[in-house]
Amino acid sequence: MNQNWLFVFLAGIIEVFWVSGLKHASNNIEIIITVALIAVSFFLLTAASRSLPVGTLYAVFAGIGTAGTVLAEMIVFGEPFNFIKVFLVATLLSGVVALKLLSGSKDSSKVNIKGEVA
Repeated sequence: MNQNWLFVFLAGIIEVFWVSGLKHASNNIEIIITVALIAVSFFLLTAASRSLPVGTLYAVFAGIGTAGTVLAEMIVFGEPFNFIKVFLVATLLSGVVALKLLSGSKDSSKVNIKGEVA
């Protein structure tokens, strides 16, 4: 796996924690941890965006974060299971996977202004 995709994956996992932190933080230390997680998550995204297609990168990041947050809310915080919500998240994830597969493995940093691979 490309190191930059690993950064995107880690940023998506971290997003699950900071989104939950935005909802559930109840004191200053939890708020500070949430802000730190946001900073780390976006630092990883910024590093990955230097060599990956930004549209695909953000779709993968958001898909991981969305699915992870929905699952965390159900498993950790006791939100009731909703089949339709799970189906829609699965649909979102299948779209993200398809987008990633369609983006191919060409290095976007080597694409010239005409869109040709250098």
